[in-house]
Amino acid sequence: MLINHRMYVPKIGITALVSPELIFACRGEPFDVNNIIPASRIYPANKLCAWTAIWKEMLLKREIAIDSLVVVAGGDCHNALVDGQKAAMSGIPTHFFFYPFDGDPEYLELQLYRLSDFLGGIESFEKFKEIKRLKELGQMIDKRRCQGKISSGEAFRILISFSDLLGDLNRFKRAIESIRESNIEIKNRVALIGVPPIYYDFHETAESLGLQIVFDELPYEFIRHGGTDIREIARDYCDYTFARPLDFRIDFLRKELERRDVDGVIHYTQFACHHMLEDEVLRAELDYPILTIQGDLPGNTPQQIKLRLEAFREMLERLR
Repeated sequence: MLINHRMYVPKIGITALVSPELIFACRGEPFDVNNIIPASRIYPANKLCAWTAIWKEMLLKREIAIDSLVVVAGGDCHNALVDGQKAAMSGIPTHFFFYPFDGDPEYLELQLYRLSDFLGGIESFEKFKEIKRLKELGQMIDKRRCQGKISSGEAFRILISFSDLLGDLNRFKRAIESIRESNIEIKNRVALIGVPPIYYDFHETAESLGLQIVFDELPYEFIRHGGTDIREIARDYCDYTFARPLDFRIDFLRKELERRDVDGVIHYTQFACHHMLEDEVLRAELDYPILTIQGDLPGNTPQQIKLRLEAFREMLERLR
């Protein structure tokens, strides 16, 4: 009698952008610990940034079930380095992944091989190609949103999920296939730069107030990088803008904002996040009307921010 035993797939928590191609190729299931936070109603007892404080608290209490954790240093989050160490001290097997500030592809290739060793080694090179095809679909979703064929909220929820592809490629394909196109009138084309808002309904709120978000900076990083092996991954992900100097990121932003013909920019910052310090530089270097907003705890978009979004829309309309 033959008995089929379903192969156990370890769940790998990630704190920021780590090549999901590599995790899937190593027969792991990536799980971005940030993606559950906007819809949560958890208010951590001790925090600076709510993003890291919430996932840290949930990990310490074992409210997030993972087999191991990959903590990213030198990416879009700096607080994760300390909170990740706290998770490691609690007994969770933890690997620290470092991006090169200077974009050295050989250094990043070494980091990827070390991560591969931590994950048990590559078992399926086909996963690289499969995810590459999915990211091509992601690029199309991004383009169709810019053309007013997909709502900003629906596009954002898919694009942000490219960080871990929902941990299941088949499920993720179905999520992409479920997107329905429509004709959306775009009056005010807005770019959302910085880290993603902690408010679950932010994109819908902005759209209801006459602001159509046609570019999400960080989620776009999730779909534009890829490769079919570790060498290619290293030579592509080394240009991950949030891991590079600010002038490198600004040069990239200028090109994307011009390409998308944006009318204005919303710079979202998170309370107690180092990215707040970048605001004055971004304002000086980007030649667009800029609204800076700061979030703190997860939930719906606060009324005060709604009023500021409405005022920003009115300003953009006066500038026409």
